[in-house]
Amino acid sequence: MVDVAGLRVGLKGSAELVVGEEHTAPKVGSGRVHVLATPVMINLIEAAALAAVEHLLPPGQQSLGTHLDVRHFAATPVGMRVSAEAELIKIDGRLLTFRVVAADAIEPIGDGTHERVVVTLERFDQRAQKKAAQIR
Repeated sequence: MVDVAGLRVGLKGSAELVVGEEHTAPKVGSGRVHVLATPVMINLIEAAALAAVEHLLPPGQQSLGTHLDVRHFAATPVGMRVSAEAELIKIDGRLLTFRVVAADAIEPIGDGTHERVVVTLERFDQRAQKKAAQIR
């Protein structure tokens, strides 16, 4: 049984990075232009959501990303700092919904929503191991 009693709407988290060549579209396989790749922006958004709630979950529980609805509408060059912020806007049982935004040093670069589900790690791992055993 998951326990989200320590969570409340309004919790916020953030994450940031300085865009390096390893964060660009050509390096992650999502394009040819040497700017921040959309998958990296998404990773930063997930990190911000984790920062908002993960430390408040009981031992043995964790949130996992299940849905993203985001736009990436401005390019960020190598060398520029990017930040993401996530705000918990809804708790529905074990489903958490976040409003997310990303910005570089000049302007907003992305926004949207992100959903995560709280799981018990032991049970989740058992299910994953059972699935893995089917391919052996």
